[in-house]
Amino acid sequence: MTTVVSVHSFRGGTGKSNATANVAANLARGGARVAVIDTDVQSPGIHTIFGFDASLHHTLDDYLWGQADIASVAHDVTDGIGGTGTLYLVPASMKAADIARILRDGYDVVRLNEGFRDLAAALDLDYLFIDTHPGLNEETMLSITVSDVLLLLLRPDQQDFQGTAVTVDIARRLSVPNLLLVLNKVPRTLDRDDLRQQMTDTYGTATAAVLPLSTQMVVNASGGLFSLTHPDHPWSQGIRSIVENLQKSGEGQA
Repeated sequence: MTTVVSVHSFRGGTGKSNATANVAANLARGGARVAVIDTDVQSPGIHTIFGFDASLHHTLDDYLWGQADIASVAHDVTDGIGGTGTLYLVPASMKAADIARILRDGYDVVRLNEGFRDLAAALDLDYLFIDTHPGLNEETMLSITVSDVLLLLLRPDQQDFQGTAVTVDIARRLSVPNLLLVLNKVPRTLDRDDLRQQMTDTYGTATAAVLPLSTQMVVNASGGLFSLTHPDHPWSQGIRSIVENLQKSGEGQA
């Protein structure tokens, strides 16, 4: 059975795509069959973290417009990760004409939903990660609805806290089975225990990890899978904590 994980944030800039890529890579490294779909078709980018050139390959856009089946736009990016699993990426197009077409004409969200199901079956996936567009829109609501786990990222910022509260409320109204929160880009000067307590008091749900604000991460600039190249870094340790929480959720789905 495939565990579908939507990774979302109410506002941009939370580090959502970096977290998605690194969590997915760690699961694949541990032996799981994993795929990541970049549904942020208006501003795609997760492919860069895998060192993948989306301009040279078929993309999610081709599937959405009926020009390819979903399995044919899933690309094996396992090489370099190590371990015994498999990692696939369904990138969104970086071509200006394709992004303009999406912005102008939109796409069939029902077909996108069908693609999630078909990809999971075709690739016999253990985990399917949906990297969403920030904010709340029709596509995001669809992703939340079909998810077994909603992974919500936010920063220690009042706008993020308030926006996340709205998203948590919607997720509960949609009966998402598992909700995990990740607090990212946390300065060292802030008390982590106090932040965790604030999260519990505000949202009443588990905090899977508190990830530090890291100069090394900034320098990395989405140029690779930081948790694999710097496995002992506190940020990487937090990623493994998220992995452990997802594995427990997956066991609950079995």
